[in-house]
Amino acid sequence: MTPDDLASDTDRLLLIVEDDDAFARTLSRSFERRGYQVLRATTVEQVQKLLAERGPEESPEYAVVDLKLAGGGSGLACVQTLHEHDAEMVIVVLTGYASIATAVEAIKLGARHYLAKPANTDDIEAAFARAQGDADVEVTERATTSIKTLEWEHIHETLAATDFNISETARRLGMHRRTLARKLEKQRVK
Repeated sequence: MTPDDLASDTDRLLLIVEDDDAFARTLSRSFERRGYQVLRATTVEQVQKLLAERGPEESPEYAVVDLKLAGGGSGLACVQTLHEHDAEMVIVVLTGYASIATAVEAIKLGARHYLAKPANTDDIEAAFARAQGDADVEVTERATTSIKTLEWEHIHETLAATDFNISETARRLGMHRRTLARKLEKQRVK
């Protein structure tokens, strides 16, 4: 299936789970112009309520889920909820906090792709269309890993393990919560 095949469909139902209202509105309008019917939620609880109200026969075909949701909510928990509701749903995770650990967990929980922000509608729709991996992707050797990179990956592994609870992550890492918050803000992928 190609993005052009997707574009020829009508009445495709898309769920956007994003707590940044401006970004969610922009993404919604862009997908609506492409023929999608768009539903929006900002928390896992809203997603659960929406799924319960709609029932399995009206389940969204596609979902775009932000990794880090309002109130410390986890997009990974949202991916798990969506996949358990409908294993055929095509889920793409977006994040400004990219890490190998969270990418692996998102795929294990049922996401099809994991994209770093900023991602546009074309990127997301291409991710919807790619059902298979690409064995022709160039395999490169990992350059010598810096201490900062190792620290960054360890922080994100711990974040994923604590379901993105900043206080618990800081405790497990043996650092002050504000120090962790500064590190996350400094390294955030824009």
